[in-house]
Amino acid sequence: MIVEDDLLIVYNATTMTQSMDKNSSSQQVQEVKNEIKKMNVNFVMVDPKDNSDEYVNFQFIGIYEGKEVVYDAVMYTLRLHHNSELYEIAEHKAAKRFSEFKQIKYEEDENGDLKLLDDNEEEIGLFMAETIMELEEEGEVKVKEHVDVDVHLDFGIGLDVGLNIDSITSDTITSFVDKYNDDSLQLDDTLYSFESEDDFEFQ
Repeated sequence: MIVEDDLLIVYNATTMTQSMDKNSSSQQVQEVKNEIKKMNVNFVMVDPKDNSDEYVNFQFIGIYEGKEVVYDAVMYTLRLHHNSELYEIAEHKAAKRFSEFKQIKYEEDENGDLKLLDDNEEEIGLFMAETIMELEEEGEVKVKEHVDVDVHLDFGIGLDVGLNIDSITSDTITSFVDKYNDDSLQLDDTLYSFESEDDFEFQ
């Protein structure tokens, strides 16, 4: 499990990135390299408060088209990816069905309890839940392991990584970085589907 207290692999890369000139990529590479060397790891975390067991944003140094670059990677489990795809389809169908559609967001009251949804939100939520159940039963949504590359970031190269794992740990990231950089990463082409948790939240 990756936690914020794991100080050996956590630093605030966002502030560094925002303060740098767009053309100073070499400076960015050097700063990330310095942090990696100081922490004795092969990656650094970005915004640890937004990370979880199934979603992690991190950076590492690698080679792209013969040049040393910073890879800004987002890694998530296939289960999370599958649930996101289901939710997106259900939300799209709900938007088409309800003329006054709005995204459902659970909010807490002053006592920390969830506020009740209004009638329209309840109807939309029920419709989306039923839609997701139907999609699961029919096996409409399937996902597979992937690494998508985005060269249009302001800084570095973006990686979108989906892996068929139960959770993401420091060892998971370390292994991925090593294999990606030495071109030995092997992805599973099998298509997978998952059942949503009973407490699937619409937010």
